[in-house]
Amino acid sequence: MNKQTLFVTLTAAALMCGCQSSKVKISGRFIGSDAKNVYLENASPLKQALIDSAVLGNDGSYRFELKGVSATPSLYNVIYNGERIPLLIAGGDRVTVGSVGSVVRNYTVEGSAESELLRQFYQAFVTGAQRLDNIAAQFAKPDLTEEERKTLVEEYTAEYYRIRREQLRFIIENKASLAAVYALYQRLPGDRYLFNGDSDVVYFRTVAEALEKSYPDSPYLPSLLAEIARMDARNSLTSQISEAGYPDLELTDIYGKKIRLSSLTGKVVLLDFWSAELGSSNALNADLKEIYKKYEDAPVGFEVYQVAIDTSKPLWINAVQEQQLPWVSVSDLRGRGSSALGLYNVRKLPANFLIDKEGTIVARDIYGKSLEEKLDELTK
Repeated sequence: MNKQTLFVTLTAAALMCGCQSSKVKISGRFIGSDAKNVYLENASPLKQALIDSAVLGNDGSYRFELKGVSATPSLYNVIYNGERIPLLIAGGDRVTVGSVGSVVRNYTVEGSAESELLRQFYQAFVTGAQRLDNIAAQFAKPDLTEEERKTLVEEYTAEYYRIRREQLRFIIENKASLAAVYALYQRLPGDRYLFNGDSDVVYFRTVAEALEKSYPDSPYLPSLLAEIARMDARNSLTSQISEAGYPDLELTDIYGKKIRLSSLTGKVVLLDFWSAELGSSNALNADLKEIYKKYEDAPVGFEVYQVAIDTSKPLWINAVQEQQLPWVSVSDLRGRGSSALGLYNVRKLPANFLIDKEGTIVARDIYGKSLEEKLDELTK
């Protein structure tokens, strides 16, 4: 999992800041592993670079000393046994970092308020992500009963949304901290957005406004404002596209390939929203497969761009393969948080939109005989 993502780029200005500099000491003990070395990493604008290393003493102790560190906190990682501990370090800090046993689950921080706040978010977030991985791994077990599969789906979904709620709660409650900036950029596996794509700008703007008061000279602030400007511009473009025709989508199929809805221009397209978790999905897809087959040789091509509103990748892939769905199957694995739902104002499932070869939406929520009659007209 990428623990820094875009947050890493926010350190660029910090490295050039002319603020007062001073020494930093980082020390502590790591107990419970055979690893003998500990490393210190600095997050630079373009990459993460190791800047120091130390051999643990017989009691597991280590020590780093840095010079010329800015008074404005910037991101460092202490790396032990292959795991990273993120720290927000400012000149003059005397920080103690250590753990007994699992590094991520058990590490403690003293001497840096921002680093301690970051620990509270980071440990909970990573631990939750590990729980999701463990639940997902259970889908690979042979001979799972339908009841066991349903239970796993419920557990995965509940944990996923719990993590997301806690992440957003942390950001709002600690909006004036640099730890909130770090939390803004963290994503669960398969997530592209913080919450709901277009609405993410609300959280970025909330943190930026708070930082203007708590860290008015922070180099992170202009970076956040630039990100907000990009989001506003993107949202404005999406709005223009919506008025001109249909909102375009670019989502990932079961093989990891990104497919644009607009790549099907020239064909009649059924944009279909469904969920593998819905008990009616098998029957609906079975009916749609019959219609799909009927028009496979029509003069004007017909295609289905089916968006799964799910959070469990194993469940989604399993449903696509078991039902042998022959069309374009995509998902962003964000469930009800999918930005596609907002773009098309979908409030309940199933839902669909029929788009003609010119790219005009000609029908919504059309099924069965009504869909066939409309396809007879559009595919001539």
